[in-house]
Amino acid sequence: MTSFMILPMHPANTARTRRQLPSAALAARRLALALLWLAAVLCLWPGLSRADEGPLMVEGQPFDRHVQVAKTDLVLNGTGVRAVAWFKGYAAGLYLTSRASDAAQITALPGPKRLQIRMLVDVPAGEFAKASRDGMSRNAGSPEAAGMLNERIGRFEAQINELVKVHKGDVVDLDFDPARGMLFTVNGTLRGSPISGEDFYGTLLRSFIGDQPYDKRLRAGLLGQAR
Repeated sequence: MTSFMILPMHPANTARTRRQLPSAALAARRLALALLWLAAVLCLWPGLSRADEGPLMVEGQPFDRHVQVAKTDLVLNGTGVRAVAWFKGYAAGLYLTSRASDAAQITALPGPKRLQIRMLVDVPAGEFAKASRDGMSRNAGSPEAAGMLNERIGRFEAQINELVKVHKGDVVDLDFDPARGMLFTVNGTLRGSPISGEDFYGTLLRSFIGDQPYDKRLRAGLLGQAR
């Protein structure tokens, strides 16, 4: 009867086998090790991967994931679209110092904020101004509060009306700088003087994310509840 013995490979034979591996196999092994190392680094240092994130696209409009307002880094909290039936007027994004999903928490959140509007159609400035007044009046909280805001709402209306028309592709930034107030910027150009008061900016925000918003789906998107 013939028997076969399986002998252990001698260390010298093992080394010789490694040397005889095809160069392609060695290259693949090195690449796999390099990828594992890179993945480990990215897990330990999430800032590296975040820096490479591109803008979030909404209806073909780009929203940066991070912006600077008053020398403060803000993060994109959520985005949405103002629409009536099939008609889409604008896309909007809300930027905060930290993400939140509650309207009261957001309006009370200290520090700078930004509401960015990217127009999807041409709109007469008068319609934009009227909608702003109606929305802020609905969300003022009380007739007394609305009365205190009336003069500043009028100034905001005048700034909007000076545009005559808001065009498709225009970028409107409504920033809150605690040291200056609300800054109304169109395509990077400041329009008028800042409008002071956290109460003013809070009411402006509530017209988008409060109990009586312009658009409930837009509200949900800005609050990060819908993507």
